[in-house]
Amino acid sequence: MPTSAQVTAGTLARHGFSDARSALKRWDELTSAAPDLATDRLLGRLSAVADPDLALLTLVRLEEALLDGGHDAVRAELAEALSVDELTTRRLLAVLGASGALGDHLVRHPEHWRRLRDARPRSPEERRHALVATVTGDADGAGTAYDRLRIGYREQLLGIAALDLTAEDPVATMPETAAALADLASAALAAALEIARTEADGDAALCRLAIIGMGKCGGRELNYVSDVDVLFVAEPAEGADEDEAISVATQLATALMRACSASTGEGALWAVDAALRPEGRDGPLVRTLASHRHYYERWAKTWEFQALLKARVVAGDEQLGAAWLDTVRPLVWSAASREHFVVDVQAMRRRVEEHVPPAEAERQLKLGRGGLRDIEFSVQLLQLVHGRSDETLRSGTTLDALAALSDGGYVGRDDAAVLDHAYRWLRSLEHRIQLHRMRRTHLVPTGEEDLRRLGRSLGHRTDPASWVTAEWRRQAREVRRLHERLFYRPLLEAVAGLSTDEVRLSPEAARERLSALGFRDPAGAMRHLESLTTGLSRRAAIQRTLLPVMLGWFADEADPDAGLLAFRRLSDALGTTHWYLKMLRDEGRAAERLAHVLASSRYAGDLLLRAPESVALLGADRGLEPRDRDALLRTMRAAAGRQADLAASVEAVRVLRRQELLRIAIADIVDGLGVPGVAEALTALTEATLQAVLEAVTAAVEAETGDALGTRLAVIGMGRLGGGELGYASDADVLFVHEPLPGADPQRAQQQATSIAQELTKLLKGSGPDPALVVDADLRPEGRQGPIIRTLDSYRAYYDRWSSPWEAQALLRARPVAGDDTLGAAFARLIDPLRWPAGGLSAEALREVRTLKARMEAERLPRGADPKTHFKLGRGGLSDVEWTVQLLQMQHAHEVPALRRTGTVPALEAAAAAGLLTEDDAHALIDAWQMVAALRNASVLWRGRPVESLPSDLRDADGVGRLVGRRPLHGWELDEAYRRVARRARRVMERTFYGR
Repeated sequence: MPTSAQVTAGTLARHGFSDARSALKRWDELTSAAPDLATDRLLGRLSAVADPDLALLTLVRLEEALLDGGHDAVRAELAEALSVDELTTRRLLAVLGASGALGDHLVRHPEHWRRLRDARPRSPEERRHALVATVTGDADGAGTAYDRLRIGYREQLLGIAALDLTAEDPVATMPETAAALADLASAALAAALEIARTEADGDAALCRLAIIGMGKCGGRELNYVSDVDVLFVAEPAEGADEDEAISVATQLATALMRACSASTGEGALWAVDAALRPEGRDGPLVRTLASHRHYYERWAKTWEFQALLKARVVAGDEQLGAAWLDTVRPLVWSAASREHFVVDVQAMRRRVEEHVPPAEAERQLKLGRGGLRDIEFSVQLLQLVHGRSDETLRSGTTLDALAALSDGGYVGRDDAAVLDHAYRWLRSLEHRIQLHRMRRTHLVPTGEEDLRRLGRSLGHRTDPASWVTAEWRRQAREVRRLHERLFYRPLLEAVAGLSTDEVRLSPEAARERLSALGFRDPAGAMRHLESLTTGLSRRAAIQRTLLPVMLGWFADEADPDAGLLAFRRLSDALGTTHWYLKMLRDEGRAAERLAHVLASSRYAGDLLLRAPESVALLGADRGLEPRDRDALLRTMRAAAGRQADLAASVEAVRVLRRQELLRIAIADIVDGLGVPGVAEALTALTEATLQAVLEAVTAAVEAETGDALGTRLAVIGMGRLGGGELGYASDADVLFVHEPLPGADPQRAQQQATSIAQELTKLLKGSGPDPALVVDADLRPEGRQGPIIRTLDSYRAYYDRWSSPWEAQALLRARPVAGDDTLGAAFARLIDPLRWPAGGLSAEALREVRTLKARMEAERLPRGADPKTHFKLGRGGLSDVEWTVQLLQMQHAHEVPALRRTGTVPALEAAAAAGLLTEDDAHALIDAWQMVAALRNASVLWRGRPVESLPSDLRDADGVGRLVGRRPLHGWELDEAYRRVARRARRVMERTFYGR
């Protein structure tokens, strides 16, 4: 360390001075005036402060003021302290280097340096007593009462700033600083009230006046410079006239505001803002307790209750203030029950953000995106919604409330920790910005020197300007992300819509509500609720938040009892999994979706219980968007490739199939995929599954034999698979075809191909993690008696010699779905002349097709089934529609290429376009086909198993009807709607198919 005589501009630059030449002049001045101060030790301490240049300049000014003012004793005392007292030195230089305004105060009142030496935390009572004594003359002080108030206020402010600026971690201790500032403001209000009493024209004893702190003052989280928000409440003293008392109280309130905000030779404190009072600036400044009650009960807007959340008595008549709080607090904590409460609060936050001037938006620390208001509004909205039933949340201090929300499970621990740190950091940055000139601002500066000072004041020395900017942006991004998740949480609006008893979920309220909501077994439902919510665990706390709302969502569906039971089983299965309840509480509509899914679909519920972790689909971005064939196949190949053997590979594929089935089912229930969407998704899933398993089995056969496969294989989709019309209960109808490679042994190739086809069928049909996929090859030549797989030449020979009309009809929907693409295309070319015969259908073939259809209607309908309501074989059902369009295809596809479609609806549309059907007839058939397909899908979702007839049970009809129509349907309405559509389709079928 250089001696003072060796200090140069370079020395000062290395010690953090920005303007080293000017600083050297100041250092020389200090050396000349006070060589006992200008020591190497002092230079080292200056290098640690936020702005060494400012600190040195102010120190020189302070020395000059001591000399010029004749403060020899004060100067000697300060010099001694700076030479031996390390803490005092640090405090003085930290204040001088961070705040030019407080430095100016010390220059005017150098004796106040002792406040830095003696700085310690002080109670609100200590601060009030000292400041009141200052203005009432109990303490020494020159000038007017206004001046003494300002001098005494800033004297105490010096001590607060000294503790703040020298704290080991000022971000961590920010709440203590903010509380001290609020206590000092309260003390100033009390002192200003004493001044006002001396200025009042009337008798101040005629009224009782209480000052209610609002905003940051009320929450004990005040800034260094801020408007102090207040309300005034007054009552006449005993025996006094009310009008006269209110007049005097208004004089006192006006004088109090003037005492704080008027500018004197000692400046001003801050504005006292009473705009949060009833009717705002247009309302009377002072009201009685009854007037306040009347206003808040009848006229107050949503934002006013939010503002009252932080209210506390800060000065004046404490008993009157307590009575006022007792009056308004019940109204505050019932405000969330008001209509549109959550929406109003959200809209108000958006308005605040929109009114930020565009030029300031990117620099706004308080009101902008990711600013302090985002945290405060998020916390306050959660408090007001959940605080009705949970009194632990009723704190007016943001960080205390945030901690309570975390402890109660309303906010995730990690999210709360991020917001807590961000709030402390942003408020610390705000404090440092305001301290410099003691001006009310919330804008982050843009100047390099200002940013450098801010970064250094927060403890960063390496490139502090860049660091403070980057850290501020990072904190703002995190705040905005969590604000958007918490503040717009759908659960909030749902909870706000419940009564206080419903939110509390007390046993009595729960029993009544369960019965009112339509639970068939309220006692059983109570047992589930008790199991989920009993105890002090975080899990139980979150469940107590979720379930009051979810009960209503369960009740929106046909079987709320099943929904609640499934939810309990799912919650038990996931146990203490950290993300599950957090997702339901925080992620979009996850909880609502889960409730609707569990109460409306046994199929989806069973899939979830097979793999409870799959509930994460409900919270993931685009989690309910079905995946296409290529994406599924890539994932399945990768999963199978990581396994050690064939069984494990196929199981991995089936696990993915189960997950995708669940995704499709939930998307259908929640978003209404419709018949085309479900068919497309299930067809893509089945094709990917067949391809992935075919590849795995082929690889296993090759590995087992040690030989490369001597043939190519293809899987031809038939029936609904070929038509791209799969439903939840559909089998995979297929044909297997292979073609030996050149030079391969035909017999060996047949054995290998047969082994692969059989193994694929067995592995997918057996029990596994997903519902079995039945691979049905019964439509092959010779049916079950024929070989499971044939060569292309064998198929050609069979069809040339033995093919019957029904086989040609079955081939109308044949389409390659897996395996070798070239071979699949060759098979399609082979069968095209068969399914679309040149010249159309012969008279003999037409009679055979009609006869076969009539036999089906007479013989294949299950015993006891109603032909009017059977989905597949009933009148106007799937068979009627499909045989009609297939007959038209066999008759006319040779001359109408547009008919060469494997799908039913596209073929019907093509028939109408070609004039083979009228538009009305085509629509009748399409409507019937789509309605039956929808009912079949809905029946599987509802019951969890295939159902082939319209449900006769009213609850089943209601459940299926809701899934089809997305609204409650009585059983008779569904029955009537189906019969009407089916009758129309049957009339078209008889006229077109039978020619009647």
